[in-house]
Amino acid sequence: MDRRKIIKKAEELMETSMKGNDASHDAAHVYRVRDLALSLAREEGLSSSPHSMDIVELSALLHDLGDYKYARDPLEEKIVETFLVEEGIEEEKKLKILDIIKRMGFKDELQGPKDGCYSPEFGVVQDADRLDAIGAIGIARCFTFGGSRNRVLHDPSIQARSDLSKEQYVKKDEQTTVNHFHEKLLKLKDLMKTEAGKRRALQRHKFMEEFLEEFYKEWDGKA
Repeated sequence: MDRRKIIKKAEELMETSMKGNDASHDAAHVYRVRDLALSLAREEGLSSSPHSMDIVELSALLHDLGDYKYARDPLEEKIVETFLVEEGIEEEKKLKILDIIKRMGFKDELQGPKDGCYSPEFGVVQDADRLDAIGAIGIARCFTFGGSRNRVLHDPSIQARSDLSKEQYVKKDEQTTVNHFHEKLLKLKDLMKTEAGKRRALQRHKFMEEFLEEFYKEWDGKA
């Protein structure tokens, strides 16, 4: 297996597949997640295993292909598996990559962290994706996505839901952009799987709290 050639093809596939997405879920997001995931993997001691680093990099590069928020064709759900088979990725590695991508989403952890085992590779890739959803970048992405869906910026009469169900989250019922912070983004710090991810999440989480405090003051004309 020519590792660099496969990584290059994965990058090209990702860029082509995500070309029509808004800037909250574009190629730049994926490249940030890839770089974060590799950095976290090194901090977590995975760099001694080229096998693990391949899984981390390919999972990060391909994790948003076929995303339900943007999927325009039912066949897009199979795009990653088709790519891995065509590139001759060994079965064990292929299954690990597909499992990581399948379990990445927040909607399955709405009621808190899931019990059970997860691989170190899964931990760093999911943490990297969640780190890119919080902090300064996360704030920018949140408002970019809300704007792309013509979502209400803020409405004090619409309360954030503390008992949000998976079905409601997927449908985005009665969602406002600011409520998304309370319904998802502020919860991500406590859902980090790795120690490296937890350390990095602290500052990003704090930045969001400070932003919201200022936002509400300005909304109410108090600042």
